Amino acid sequence: MSHTAYPNYRDIIQSPEALRSWKDNLTLEPYRSYLYSYPHKTSYRALETKLPLSDLWSQELANTFFLYMHIPFCGARCGFCNLFTLPDKRANVHAEYVDALERQAAQWAPFIQKKPVARFAIGGGTPTLLEPLQLDRLFHIAQHVIGMDPVQASISVETSPETVTDERLAILKSRQVDRVSMGIQSFIESEAEAIYRPQKPQEVERALEQLKLHHFPILNLDLIYGLPGQTLDSWIYSLDRALSYEPEEIFIYPLYTREHTIVKPEQIRQSGEDQRVRFYSAARERMLASGYTQYSMRRFAKAEAGSGKSLLPYGCQEEGMIGLGCGARSYTRSVHYSSRYSVGRSATASIIADYVAAADYTHADYGIVLSRDDQQRRFILKALLHTEGLALSSYVDRFTSSPLIDYPELYLLVHTDLAAVEHEVLRLTEEGLMYSDAIGDWFISPDIRARMESCVLS
Repeated sequence: MSHTAYPNYRDIIQSPEALRSWKDNLTLEPYRSYLYSYPHKTSYRALETKLPLSDLWSQELANTFFLYMHIPFCGARCGFCNLFTLPDKRANVHAEYVDALERQAAQWAPFIQKKPVARFAIGGGTPTLLEPLQLDRLFHIAQHVIGMDPVQASISVETSPETVTDERLAILKSRQVDRVSMGIQSFIESEAEAIYRPQKPQEVERALEQLKLHHFPILNLDLIYGLPGQTLDSWIYSLDRALSYEPEEIFIYPLYTREHTIVKPEQIRQSGEDQRVRFYSAARERMLASGYTQYSMRRFAKAEAGSGKSLLPYGCQEEGMIGLGCGARSYTRSVHYSSRYSVGRSATASIIADYVAAADYTHADYGIVLSRDDQQRRFILKALLHTEGLALSSYVDRFTSSPLIDYPELYLLVHTDLAAVEHEVLRLTEEGLMYSDAIGDWFISPDIRARMESCVLS
């Protein structure tokens, strides 16, 4: 049986006071951590022995793969960013990097070409910072080195306002990209400046007008609430400006500060951390009234949004993530691996330089071997933090046991009205969705939490 983090959960449930106290402690700081994957990347370490990728991928059970390419370059590091990215606009540096990525893809191809690619995403950093020739090469690598079929795969690319040009968008269109995602964060210049983002509102509007002219099937826009100096009125203003372009998707993110980010925790406190629940609730109400459907705490989309392609299936709980490029993570069922992770400029530059200079990309030497406990927790979280919820039978099919037996502390969510079990599906309530980040943080295993807390970033 899995390790149970809350052996006294029965005592808590039987005491109304203890139950209220547990919920208050959980929801007091709802934005402590953004857990977009599990286990968190700060739990990765140097592996005891190098693992041959041929062995890892020959044992992978996923029927289709998700191909991801990471471009770790951007024009400037935003104040909230702790991603693996380096401010560097030099075209020759970008070209050398794409050369390395193509070498890596060629060495990985024999291990991963046996199953089709259902999803392909290019992220960063800012992929469209690349010159058009190098940007187009990424699609060539995906199609002709890895074997991705653009007719059967959903293709997504991240961009930023200042890198949106007709030439780059024409490349994305010709390569059958069906989703373009652009981070805006705020339409108000002073709020952008507060997070060290060199962005003018008129530049954002210009980029949006160009994007709309190219008629991509899905346009996604990212916004952030809880910015220093932001008010509820200014937050709703930015949201309304985004809605005026009728994007198929909108992601809303609370502002986080992490180790090595430029924006510091005290700046968030000065902006009124306790107001962010109000910001979330107001935005949710606005988007639902505008015809959007909520799919997670962050994602709102038009119900009819889609590429029109006949796509291969790929589920959110699947593994089979192929990460090409420095900073990309790869997921097999039992091993997650990547290059080393850093946020500091000099360390990031050094890691990228080692990647570009490497001759052999055929072994995993940095990552984590998932215990059965963490495989189960990952499976639960990947479903529970989305509105479709966790189908209890899917867990039984995968692990031949019940999630509510393996993790009876999940009943705490039910008894505090943060979740409910209906038709054999454990699903977060409306209130539970609002506290998704707190719930994700709460469900981290003790072993993973210890690794995260002992991580030292450079």
